Amino acid sequence: MSTKRPLTFIAASLVVVACAHKPPEELREARASYQQAAADPSTRQETPAELDEARRSLALAERSFVVEGNTPKTRDRAYIATRKAELARVMGRTADYVETARNAELWRTREALAAEQAENAATASRLATEQEQRAEAERRAALAIAALAEIAAVADEARGTVVTLSGSVLFVSGKATLLPSATSRLTQVAEALAAGDPGSTFVVEGYTDSKGSDAFNERLSEERAQAVRDFLVEHGVAPERIQARGMGESDPVASNKTAEGRANNRRVEIVIQPPPQ
Repeated sequence: MSTKRPLTFIAASLVVVACAHKPPEELREARASYQQAAADPSTRQETPAELDEARRSLALAERSFVVEGNTPKTRDRAYIATRKAELARVMGRTADYVETARNAELWRTREALAAEQAENAATASRLATEQEQRAEAERRAALAIAALAEIAAVADEARGTVVTLSGSVLFVSGKATLLPSATSRLTQVAEALAAGDPGSTFVVEGYTDSKGSDAFNERLSEERAQAVRDFLVEHGVAPERIQARGMGESDPVASNKTAEGRANNRRVEIVIQPPPQ
């Protein structure tokens, strides 16, 4: 009996000592939480101060366990260390998410800016090309008008640039057949019109003097305008760009009481209309 009692007492004492040195669940959880936080790259990079604070709290809990054992104070300190480690990890991940979102937004902004710059550059290039084309068209139009001015009367009016050809040069009196001598001049006109602004359109208007009936003059003016149009189309002017109109004796430019006045009224006018702006 005396031998067994000491052995029982020693065994019980060992159990008490072992339990006294076994870390509480709170401390084990604090250790695990800190290890997870310390192993997280986001936490190390984004919240190093909070991670260090968690480390100091864990160290305080460890010292408390060594000095005091598994006491309420040790468990409280371990609990605080756990919360601080978890907070550091959450804050690190949140900061990383925010940074990722910020970078994504930055890239979207950069892409949008790059797209806008590319669009602006394309627009500027298009405008520059259009300006060059417009300048070239205006240059060609000016050359064409200058060429026409050498062979006909040219005037700027509200309806466009008007090129006037004497009817006596183009037709026999009372006829709509072009004179052989007219072909040379009309060939030059066709070349000038075809070489001018490609966006321009043309209207050939035929006029007569007051001799003859209104119906006759109307028909004669139409036939003469059509004859000039057909000739110009045959010599290079696109048919969709030119039309013919018979104006009869409706718009005289001189008195029909004199031979000179009637000669001036017997005319063909080619109206050059610029492209719409």
